[in-house]
Amino acid sequence: MAATVVILGAGIGGLVAAHELRRRLERRHRIVLVDREAEHRFQASYLWVMMGWRKPAQITRSLSPLREKGIEFRQAAVEAIDPSGRTIRTDNGSLSYDYLVVALGAALATDETPALAAAGLTPYTLDGAQRLHSAWRELDGGSVAVVIADLPFRCPAAPYETALLLDTGFRKRGVRDRVTLSLFTPEPQPMPVAGPAVGQALQSILEERRIAYTLDAKLANVDPQSRQLEFQDGSRAGFDLLVYVPAHRSPTPVGESSLAGAGGWIPVDARTLRTGADNVYAIGDVAAIKLSNGMMLPKAGVFAHEEAAVVARRIAAEIEGKEAAAEFGGWGACFVEIGGGKAAYGSGNFLQDPEPAMTLEPPTRSWHMNKVLFEKAWLAAIAARPSVSAQAFRAMDLWQRTAQGQRWLWRWL
Repeated sequence: MAATVVILGAGIGGLVAAHELRRRLERRHRIVLVDREAEHRFQASYLWVMMGWRKPAQITRSLSPLREKGIEFRQAAVEAIDPSGRTIRTDNGSLSYDYLVVALGAALATDETPALAAAGLTPYTLDGAQRLHSAWRELDGGSVAVVIADLPFRCPAAPYETALLLDTGFRKRGVRDRVTLSLFTPEPQPMPVAGPAVGQALQSILEERRIAYTLDAKLANVDPQSRQLEFQDGSRAGFDLLVYVPAHRSPTPVGESSLAGAGGWIPVDARTLRTGADNVYAIGDVAAIKLSNGMMLPKAGVFAHEEAAVVARRIAAEIEGKEAAAEFGGWGACFVEIGGGKAAYGSGNFLQDPEPAMTLEPPTRSWHMNKVLFEKAWLAAIAARPSVSAQAFRAMDLWQRTAQGQRWLWRWL
């Protein structure tokens, strides 16, 4: 009997799941991908847009070619998820499913702090990244504040990359000595889930670049008129240019569903990504996985990528009556752009007991080029024919784990 798999969200996780399922299942089985947008935007490149190194069109791909690959794409906003009835309500009709993959990511809650949005700009949206490019290019001196509004947020390294890249930009323009650059985070250290060694390494890089940073800085208010940040401990900081990471929240249809747990996120089995509902999986930023140290698995594309591949293999096996053996291993990695054509590279096993084990490789030009390589491979895979897309996504899995995978990708490109 034919099965229908519905995937909500066409981000990294949703796209990998759709391609992997299509590769593994016969065409009589339906794969339906739902997203409110008609295009996929590669969010990992937003900071390069902020710097003027990318144009929006360079990191955007239409989702319409998915139909030619045997993946049904429905442009629609998800309004409600009903696991008991196995249905999804959208603003473009309802869908029934046999298996459901929720990959809706995290919503940016800019409405929670309207003064922040009125006073500053964020690189977490494509429009914000474009506006930031103009703003920092026009600033010849003054105070630049990079502030994290709340926890959790997507991509643990991004705020630090933002500060470091702006430092690079001001240096190239010859105005860095006239710019005071500061970063404020509610975290006890940079990227705390990665461990103290990684946090200390990032702090050393910030200090070397004369970027002031304040830890445990919990934002209380923003005054757009006086251009002042106010923190819960009573301290204040002024700014001429405010760059902010907005609060991240669970998407409304997820938070209002029976799938939601604490904070509106979906609790899942750490290895299988199963939720508490039959035949329903959650991956990526919307999923909640508690680690052995009590922290939550970070919200990052690398995890969505691997989780999607695991879930697709498990669903395909179940549909075909085979044992579903694939499991999420907890491995993750990220580049940390520091500017000057260099990047550091952090990697490790986040599900390891008793503590996640992560290391940070020193910044090199090679790591930066590997990030460029990954971007090119990802965008090519979306537009490629089905067999090439599947091959490219499998190659990126290899890249994430071995030097051999990196060499394979260079040959493929």
